[in-house]
Amino acid sequence: MKPQPVSEGREGTRAINLALQGGGSHGAFTWGVLDRLLEDDRIVIEAVTGASAGAMNAVVLADGLANCCKQEARDALRNFWNGVARAALSSPFKRNPVDVWRGNWSLDDSPGYVWFDLMSRLASPYETNPLKLNPLRDLLEKLVDFNRVRAADSLKVFVSATNVETGRARVFHRHELTPDHVMASACLPQVYQAVEIEGRAFWDGGYMGNPPLWPLFDHCDSDDVMIVQINPFTRAGVPRRAAEINNRINEITFNASLMRELRAIEFVSRLLREGRLEGTGYRKVNVHMIGDENSLRPLGASSKLNAEGAFFRLLFDRGREAASNWLQVHFDDLGKRSSLNIREIFQGEEDPLDGDRLSRPACYQTELAEQAILEQQAIAAEKERLANEALDGQKGSRRLKDRKEAAQTD
Repeated sequence: MKPQPVSEGREGTRAINLALQGGGSHGAFTWGVLDRLLEDDRIVIEAVTGASAGAMNAVVLADGLANCCKQEARDALRNFWNGVARAALSSPFKRNPVDVWRGNWSLDDSPGYVWFDLMSRLASPYETNPLKLNPLRDLLEKLVDFNRVRAADSLKVFVSATNVETGRARVFHRHELTPDHVMASACLPQVYQAVEIEGRAFWDGGYMGNPPLWPLFDHCDSDDVMIVQINPFTRAGVPRRAAEINNRINEITFNASLMRELRAIEFVSRLLREGRLEGTGYRKVNVHMIGDENSLRPLGASSKLNAEGAFFRLLFDRGREAASNWLQVHFDDLGKRSSLNIREIFQGEEDPLDGDRLSRPACYQTELAEQAILEQQAIAAEKERLANEALDGQKGSRRLKDRKEAAQTD
């Protein structure tokens, strides 16, 4: 069944477009979200866009939905993530016994990870991995039928990568996808050599589109965009340890492009509400987001390389729970309104963590305006004083002239 826009869909169903963030192993959270959405017969997925791990989830989802069977898609996603866990059994990135005992999923104290992190700063993957070995590519080729993905028209698929030379995002459409395109979207330059496609070198798509939202506006009928967020926007306190600083840099970097797109959507939506874009072709977009910052925030950047099956199952369960909560509260918003307060995301006006700090610019602008008014008043008063002095001078000169004339007459 080909997805239909909300207004034309079956009674009681809602068509949505999915936007899947990248974030390494944390993509298992997205797996849980997708599993729950596929379980709900009220949800029809028209399109999916993704970067990095989001791109992998996207192509696995597309392969599973090629026969328009949601259960096949759920099975395909489960097989993929179980396959990643099996492939990682021989990985040197493993938690130390203390972290296992404490239930800490971070790899910050893993000897294998610490060694890798040091080597990635001293040597490039062109030196450490000249044969371009990548077990994820082998797994994709084994589990995903890309011929079927390209031929299927039941789901629109968009995958982003970053052009190394221009720094621009490149979005690949479903009909051109191969394992190379997906690996380009997930190519971290510290780990893998740049992936070449048609003579162009590409790095991870998360740098310039994590995930890319703009293809959904131009190629889809549904007005509802569902972002699955796995990179926390906010984090209390200033990081001081090297690992904490790297973790926060990672989060800010991989959220930057999404922040820019959300700001643009909010701006256009405001102009539409004011009636200033009538006849321009712009349309209202309803933005929604499923995430769980409270669960994902404690996980450091190093945990994105933790491919333990138990970790995947934990994230899967958290993703399903987050999606269930969202459906229970916001399903009726689909097709009607945004359930995400976009302005809160990039301004923090209603955010208890950032509200006080991020409201200062508005106060500062008010102070500047008041200061400007006072300066203008001072300038006006000075001009008036000078004008009065000039007028008094003219009056004095006239009186002096009159006295001279009177004296001459006498």
